[in-house]
Amino acid sequence: MFEHHIRETPHPAASGDPPGYQRAPGWRLPWQLVLLIVCAFAALLVRREVLTSHWQASALSAHVATLRHHVAPGPAERILFPAHGPFDERMGYAGIPGFTARLEERGFEIAAQARQDDALRAHLERGWFAPYAEKTRTGLTVLDCSREPLHAFRYPYRRFENYDSVPPVVVQALLFIENRDLLDPERPEMNPAVDWVRFTRAVLAQLGNRIDSDIDTHGGSTLATQIEKYRHSPGGITHDAREKLRQMASASVRAYRQGANTLPVRRQLVLDYLNTVPLSAAPRHGEVHGLGDGLWVWFGTDFERAMAALSPTGGAAQDPTARARVLRQAVALMIAHRRPSWYLAQGRQDLDRATDAHLRLLAEAGIIDTEWRDAALQQTLVFRHMEKNPPLQPSTASKGSTAVRTRLAGLLGTSLYSLDRLDAQASTTLNGKLQDAVSAYLGRLTDPTFASSQELMGERLLQPATLGGVRYSFTLMESTPQGNLVRVQTDTTQQPLDINEGSKLELGSTAKLRVLATYLELVAELHGRLAPLEPAALKAHATSPQDSLSRWAVQYLSGPNDRSLDAMLEAAMDRRFSANPNEQFFTGGGLHSFHNFNRKDDAREPSLRQSMQASINLPFVRLLQEIVRHTMYQEADGTARLLEDDNDPRRETYLALFADREGQAFLRRFWRKTDHRTPSELRALLLDGLRPGADRLTAVFRYLEPAAPPEALGAFLATRLGDQAPEAARVAELHQRFAPEAFDLPDRGHVAQVHPLELWLVAYRLQHPRATLGEAIAASAAERQAVYRWLFRTRAKDAQDERIHTMLEVEAFLDIHRRWARLGYPFAQLVPSLATALGSSGDRPAALAELVGIVINGGVRRPTHRIADLRFAQGTPWETALRPTPVEGEQVMAPEVARALKKALSEVVEAGTARRLAGSFESASGEDLSPGGKTGTGDNRVVVNGRVGLALNRTATFVFYLGPRHFGSLTAYVVGPDAADYRFTSGLPVQILRSMGPVLMAHLDGGPGSGCPREP
Repeated sequence: MFEHHIRETPHPAASGDPPGYQRAPGWRLPWQLVLLIVCAFAALLVRREVLTSHWQASALSAHVATLRHHVAPGPAERILFPAHGPFDERMGYAGIPGFTARLEERGFEIAAQARQDDALRAHLERGWFAPYAEKTRTGLTVLDCSREPLHAFRYPYRRFENYDSVPPVVVQALLFIENRDLLDPERPEMNPAVDWVRFTRAVLAQLGNRIDSDIDTHGGSTLATQIEKYRHSPGGITHDAREKLRQMASASVRAYRQGANTLPVRRQLVLDYLNTVPLSAAPRHGEVHGLGDGLWVWFGTDFERAMAALSPTGGAAQDPTARARVLRQAVALMIAHRRPSWYLAQGRQDLDRATDAHLRLLAEAGIIDTEWRDAALQQTLVFRHMEKNPPLQPSTASKGSTAVRTRLAGLLGTSLYSLDRLDAQASTTLNGKLQDAVSAYLGRLTDPTFASSQELMGERLLQPATLGGVRYSFTLMESTPQGNLVRVQTDTTQQPLDINEGSKLELGSTAKLRVLATYLELVAELHGRLAPLEPAALKAHATSPQDSLSRWAVQYLSGPNDRSLDAMLEAAMDRRFSANPNEQFFTGGGLHSFHNFNRKDDAREPSLRQSMQASINLPFVRLLQEIVRHTMYQEADGTARLLEDDNDPRRETYLALFADREGQAFLRRFWRKTDHRTPSELRALLLDGLRPGADRLTAVFRYLEPAAPPEALGAFLATRLGDQAPEAARVAELHQRFAPEAFDLPDRGHVAQVHPLELWLVAYRLQHPRATLGEAIAASAAERQAVYRWLFRTRAKDAQDERIHTMLEVEAFLDIHRRWARLGYPFAQLVPSLATALGSSGDRPAALAELVGIVINGGVRRPTHRIADLRFAQGTPWETALRPTPVEGEQVMAPEVARALKKALSEVVEAGTARRLAGSFESASGEDLSPGGKTGTGDNRVVVNGRVGLALNRTATFVFYLGPRHFGSLTAYVVGPDAADYRFTSGLPVQILRSMGPVLMAHLDGGPGSGCPREP
């Protein structure tokens, strides 16, 4: 045997040990084993965190508590808005910067805005989505002046109100398809944004797919990340891995917004997903979101009945076939979310097969029984027929709220469809109760019994057989220091177009109010210039014989009269003008005659005051003629003097202006005639109007085809003339004689007996088929002048004077238009004709009402408000409130002129065409509501060669004021050929206003709850 000795090496003594001391031998753990233990412990911790999310819950709930915001007055110094995402775009959050910029340009200011704390801004700057209580159903709310709702759009239209209202089978089917462990009650702190098993599987599949494209990839999204994706990611899709990580991070932070326990949040996720999941878009409906809207839009299934069929209690009483059909539809929509544009359009057969497979899986999982599964498998998806049965939502918007919405859509630069889906609230100035009362009253006027009880039947009023064809519009405003506030705006058209503001109507004699306002303004201006002059200077003041207004002003101020402006305006109202209709007036480039409504007035010479009261036409035609001549001749060296001086060098300039204007008018007419035609149709249009003849046809052909050889001309003439076509020698002669350089455009047009500009335009459009009207006008400048070269010859003196007068009249109407526009006239130009005195230039009821507002405001034009304030994104980190910027009214009319006009309007009621209204408005509170106004009747028809033809429309309008604060307009109108069957006049709206008095007084007499707060 042998002995084996192990020699132990003693450990050296450490410093401080006693001499001779040796340490006992130690044992060291191998580093590999240490690493293994650490990894195992870490794995246990990771496993525990994956199962419980405890550390995430602690850290993220603390982090999200710092992401705060609040609202403070005025604009925020720094605020970050979403830049993309379907949810943020549809709700308007991404558009708030653009909305506020547009509104600030249009008279609004930011009244209050959200303030984002530093932590929240840092969170957003990282690119993460803001964690807040997101709205799953919202839309535009319109409030009246008392903060009562006028319009409340909510989208999606159908939804589950809360988690408990969702049938359990729907929840179970959704979780089975999308996120099976989401509602595990054993994991109260679970992070719903990450399913680590699915996520790991998806990552591995993506890596494998890069190696072998045949390997299928699997999605790793949870419901939480899917919601983040379709709400906030660009385009609602995941573009890359970075976007997926952003969705997961944002969803994780959002999950702990209410604290560490996420079970309530997870239930909310199920509810939100079912209510907001995008399911493509349908024709005549738009976007579809949520299971409720999806069932109704795609299958025509009533949501309430569907949920009853799927509920465990009500489902047993339902028809088994109906239950099976609804189950199949619900499961199909849960599957369709993955590719909604495909599955709900071209891929419907694929959707049917996928639904079958999932129904079997649901039965295997015990979510549905086999009987329900088999019944559902026997069904097929039957989609709604979008053409025969379109998914249209009934419109509940009132006319007033529609007017506000239309105006708001214009302010924001969006459509009514998009506007209604904004998370926004608009407070209006409308009196909701009065709006409804007036709308109801006007709506009853189609009832013969009711109309008769309101004394609306008669020769110049309504007839029982035609009640239904008359439409009515009504506007009422209130003057306040903040502006003119629209209290009522309604009509009976049941169409989006607002007749008060969106139309151009010939409103007849209401134009006399504008003419009278211009006349009195001119009198006031003459008073300002002439009244300070001494008698000698006044007597020596030069006036043109054509300027009768200036001559009258000089005469009045030279006499023993009260020289104050008020007195001069009263005297101006007492001036007399003939009502004789037998005179012809050269206006608008030709001779015109006018008539009075009542022939008994023809022999009268009434004062302007009397003419205004009785609405006599001819005195106002002559008054406008005087205004035009005053505008033309008031300056001693004015352009009108060139009519008296044949050698004035300016004559040629005005003739050139006339040629250009007249040529453009013809060119526009020919453009409409030749628009949307092919080259062959253009040629046929021109040639078919010619009288056949070789000379005429050759003149046109050589202009249209200048490079064509004689053979082409011969073929053309043979086609057009047949047996009458000339021989070849004659064709060659014609080809040479009508060469392009042989005739200028006017002479060629004369030979062809076609208007030269029509010939030029056809040739131009053949050479430039994509040209616009503007390009054609620019290219034809020289041709337009050439066509009117005869006008510049000295022997055409009389013709020159007529054309120069026409241009001077146009210039005068430009000045008159400037005055009218300052007083609210809504259109860009006036018809340069004396017929404008009788309404031929058109007007709008709301614009006439604004003129009355200027009168009762003492000549001050105040801004008109319909929107009192706007609030976007309430309760979000982007909340922004705006209001109209306070604006001082503009003095656009002398107070003395306003007083004179108000008196004239009151006299129309006291002794004129609106006298049936006298005494109709008496306030119980003692407030003076004495009315005044102006009537007008328009009978607008096509006139051809002096003959009255097709009726276009008939209108009867009354613009009015009621006391010191309220004013508005009431219009009755008929549109279309049937207008010829109606005989009502402006007495109709006057009588309607009188009969509607009790309805209005109930809200205007100042009693409790009767009106609106005075502040906008």
